[in-house]
This record gives sequence, C-alpha cells and structure tokens, in this order.
Amino acid sequence: QVQLVESGGGLVQAGGSLRLSCTASGSGSSINIMDWYRQAPGNQRELVASIPSVGSPNYADSVKGRFTISRDSAKNTVYLQMNSLKPEDTAIYYCRYNSRAGAYWGQGTQVTVSS
Repeated sequence: QVQLVESGGGLVQAGGSLRLSCTASGSGSSINIMDWYRQAPGNQRELVASIPSVGSPNYADSVKGRFTISRDSAKNTVYLQMNSLKPEDTAIYYCRYNSRAGAYWGQGTQVTVSS
C-alpha cells in the first residue's frame, strides 16, 4: 500500500504561479513513475506530466513550457511547478504513484485560476 498526500492548490490570478507537492509513504517500489493528472468539471481526467524514478519527464502539450515536474527521491515527493497559469488550467489536480506494486491516487487538490 502507498499513501499519497497532496498540497499546494489554491486560487490564483491568470499569469500567476503555484507549486503542488505530493508525498508518498508506505511500501512502494524504488522503480516507479509519479504523475500529475487533472480533471475539470464535465471533463475526463487527463495526464498533465509524469516523471519516472529514472528517466526524463513528459508533459501534455497544453502545459509544455509552463509547467515543470520534478521529484526528490530522498523525500519521496514529486512537485509540479505551474507558471503562467491560465483559466483553463482550473481543475482538481491528482497525484498518482505507479509501480509493479500497483497504482495509487492522492485525494486531489483544487487549483482555480481567475481571469
């Protein structure tokens, strides 16, 4: 079992920045991928960015150049730095931990971008 705790969401004006954090605890695997997804009202959940324990991150086209995913393996934490935020970035953001041990989701954190 892996538990994920997210933080860092909030309300920000368009053009502003936020940083999300997600800390994993429990019996995971050193080989894993941590992702950020988001879901806006009426929309399907979509992948925003992912970062493997070894390798390069990947981003959705809609956030390339604005969002940066990073991880601190010593702290079992993944971050999502979000800059130049747009109203269309408004959604609940979810962290996901994926390994051979299974896939686990955080509870989600709300990000609201006002125009």
